[in-house]
Amino acid sequence: MWDQIWTDIRVATAAAGGDGFGLIESAALAVDGDRIAWIGAAKELPAAPQQLAREVHSGGGRLVTPGLIDCHTHIIFGGDRSLDFDLRTQGASYAQIAAAGGGIRSTVAQTRHLCAEELALAALPRATALLADGVTTLEVKSGYGLDVGTELKMLEAARLLGQRLDVEIVPTLLALHALPPEFSNDRAGYVDRVVAELIPAAAAAGLAAAVDVFCESIAFTPAECARVLESARAHGLALKVHADQLSDLGGAGLAARYGALSADHLEYTSEAGVAAMAASGTVAVLLPGAYLMLAEKQRPPVAALRAAGVPMAIATDLNPGTSPCTSLPLAVTLARAQFGLTAAEGLAGVTRNAARALAMSDSRGVLATGLRADFCLWDLAHPRELGYWLGRGGCHAVVRGGKLRGNAS
Repeated sequence: MWDQIWTDIRVATAAAGGDGFGLIESAALAVDGDRIAWIGAAKELPAAPQQLAREVHSGGGRLVTPGLIDCHTHIIFGGDRSLDFDLRTQGASYAQIAAAGGGIRSTVAQTRHLCAEELALAALPRATALLADGVTTLEVKSGYGLDVGTELKMLEAARLLGQRLDVEIVPTLLALHALPPEFSNDRAGYVDRVVAELIPAAAAAGLAAAVDVFCESIAFTPAECARVLESARAHGLALKVHADQLSDLGGAGLAARYGALSADHLEYTSEAGVAAMAASGTVAVLLPGAYLMLAEKQRPPVAALRAAGVPMAIATDLNPGTSPCTSLPLAVTLARAQFGLTAAEGLAGVTRNAARALAMSDSRGVLATGLRADFCLWDLAHPRELGYWLGRGGCHAVVRGGKLRGNAS
């Protein structure tokens, strides 16, 4: 006998092919432990629900989708950067904002000042908002410490956050994010420290699943990033790249060359970069929040990515400086409005393709027998509404690992 069964639901499995949604009308979904035991049309159940499960839940005709996966966030940080945004809307440049006490260095200073418990506590309302809008798996990057101790502290804070909220956190060491002030005249020395100390320490402590680098003109060169990626790979960590956000430095090609799980941003990625990603299976992670907040004009090459068969994920990029976005459904709406994604691409972007960007396709991202029982019930008439509303997620309840969170009967 199964633990529970959900009836009176309409299921969008997010499986590839068909209508792009995997929509099953008049469906049922059974859960045993933390796994999906059965899914399909309710009329195909082998017996009455009460005979098959210990608990029977009615979904009230609601839409069910896989739990959403936010595959790119910087949710752990101290303070905020509301001053930056205010100055930016008044026309201030990056240099002027930094001179006024803003910029990434202000976040670094505030983050270094807090302990791991304080950092987790500060992130709690941001993470709670994401979860309330349907997120069941959350990637969390470091990158605001810029020294060995604080970077490890941020990763420990991510672990504490996951324990506090009982949600799966995927920790990523953003090893190259910005140059710390104490290394402002010694770029090579900082990269050396990352390679020789930071990555080995994070790997030895089991605090990171992946390593990320920011390959950009205002950040680090492809050669510097390559050194770090090589070190990460040698320590058995997965790879990710912030690529081609502000210029085409070949970040997408770099990600593909090293077999990175994803290349993220991609506004300036070339045709060669798209082709390289297609060949390597690297996922394109689109980050429309930063595009909006920075008033960018160059859109990611979505048509080329689509034509090449590169899977496209969507994430909030939740961070204090350029994307203070705490709703993944809102990110879907922004991606569709700004980048021209279809409704089906929007759903795939926060489910199966986001799972692929975290190397988790074997356990989540679609609703199928044997996969993890992470799913959401929505007060929405059709899955295309998931990327339609501005400011209304519509999430009624969430089941994470077979456990009901929220108000559902």
